[in-house]
Amino acid sequence: MKLENATADVTAIFGAVLKAIDPELLVRQKIVLVGDSLIVGSQRHQLPTGGKVVLLGVGKSAIGMARGVETALGNRLDSGFVVTKLGLGGTGEALRRTTVWESNHPVPGELSVAAGEELLCRAKALDQRDFAIVVVSGGGSALAEAPIEGISLDDFKATTSLLLKGGADISTLNAVRRRLSRIKAGGLARALAPARIVNLILSDVLGNPLTAIASGLSVASESDDDWRIRALHESAMWDGLPDSVRTSLETAIPAEAVSNVVQSEIVGDAATAARAATEAAVQLGYKPHLLGTAFAGDAREFGRFWAQLACAASNGYSDIQPPACVVGTGEMTVVVRGDGAGGRNTEMAAAAAIELSGHGGVAVASLATDGDDGISGAAGGVVVGDMISRLTAKGFNPEDLLARNDTRAFLEASGGLIVTGQTGTNVNDLYLALITSFQP
Repeated sequence: MKLENATADVTAIFGAVLKAIDPELLVRQKIVLVGDSLIVGSQRHQLPTGGKVVLLGVGKSAIGMARGVETALGNRLDSGFVVTKLGLGGTGEALRRTTVWESNHPVPGELSVAAGEELLCRAKALDQRDFAIVVVSGGGSALAEAPIEGISLDDFKATTSLLLKGGADISTLNAVRRRLSRIKAGGLARALAPARIVNLILSDVLGNPLTAIASGLSVASESDDDWRIRALHESAMWDGLPDSVRTSLETAIPAEAVSNVVQSEIVGDAATAARAATEAAVQLGYKPHLLGTAFAGDAREFGRFWAQLACAASNGYSDIQPPACVVGTGEMTVVVRGDGAGGRNTEMAAAAAIELSGHGGVAVASLATDGDDGISGAAGGVVVGDMISRLTAKGFNPEDLLARNDTRAFLEASGGLIVTGQTGTNVNDLYLALITSFQP
C-alpha cells in the first residue's frame, strides 16, 4: 500500500473519530435543562431554589465539556472554574461564565498545585443549597494537585517521572497519586459537601473505572489500591521513589466515604471512538473489523502483533478479507531505554514498521486522540511495507532508532509522522490496520 494513500485514509478516519468525541457534543447529548430540572442521561435532578449552580472541571477536554454545560444551562449556571493543559486555554469560542486555568501535564508543577488549591477553595465555599456539575476528563491527575502533608511538589514530580519512564500502567500510577493527594480519591467531592454533585466524565481509562479517571477527584476511593502499592513495592521502581513517598505509600489509609454524588455519567469513551472509526472505514470502502476497545501492554510488542495481524490477513491466513480496516483502541506503555523523543503511539508504529518490512497491501497506524503522544510532538504515525527501505536509504538504522526510543525521528525520516496539534479531547489511543490486497 502506498504511504500517500494510507495517510489519506487514516487521516479521514481519525478526523471522523475526533468529530464523534468532541467534548461539547458529547455533553450536549447527555444533559438538558427542563424548567428547574437538569436531566442527565435517564435521571432528573431538581436544581436548587435560592442556591447556586456551579461548574468545576479538570482535564484536557475541560473547555469543550464546559462549553456543553454552558450551552445546556444558559443563565441557570452561576459560575465555573475549569483546569486544562497548557496551550488549550485559547481554543475555540470563549466561555461566558467559566474561568479557565491552564496547567502542567504530564508531570505536575506549580500551576497544578495552584489549580488544586483553587478547586478546593471554591468547593468549600458551597453549602447544602448549592448544586455542582463536575466535568472530568483525561489528564486531570497531573493538571490539579494538592499534596498531603509531608509530600513536596518535587516529590510528586520525581515520582510521576519515575513511574512514567519505568512503564507503570495508569492504574498503578493513579493508585500512587491517590495516596499522595488531598484532592484525589474523592477529595474534591468531600470538599464540595454538602452540596449535591453530578459528575460528567469523558473517560481515557480502559474499562471506565471512575476512581482511575483523573484519579477519582469526585468519586469514592478505590479499595484495591493496596495490592497495587504492594506490587509496586516488589518492582524495580520502588527504590527509586523519594523516601517521603515510600513512607506515605506504606501507611495504610482507610477509604473515605463520598455521600453527596447523586450521579456519575460517562459521556464518551474509547468505544465511542472505535464505533466512529468503523463507520468512517465503511464510507471509505473498507469492511470494518472492531477487534477490541481495551488493549494494553508494551507498545513495541503490540506494534509487532498488530502488524502480524495485518500481514496474516493479507496473506490469506485469516477470515479478514480485503479491503478491510481492523480497528482497536487502548493505551500502551513504554519503557524508556534511550534518550530519543517519542511516545507510546510512535513507538507502536515504529515497531510495526519493522515487522511490516517488504510486505505490500497493508498499513498500520497508531494515534493519540488528544493529538499529543508523549514527548513526540505528534499524534502518532502511519507505516507501510517500504518504511524500512526508506530509512536505510537515508542512512538511518531503524532498529537503533527504536532501541533508543527515538521514534519521532524514525517516523519523520520515513514520512509517516502524523501531527495534528492538541485536539482538546482524549479517549485513549486509536489503532488501525488497513488491508487493501492479498500479498502473493
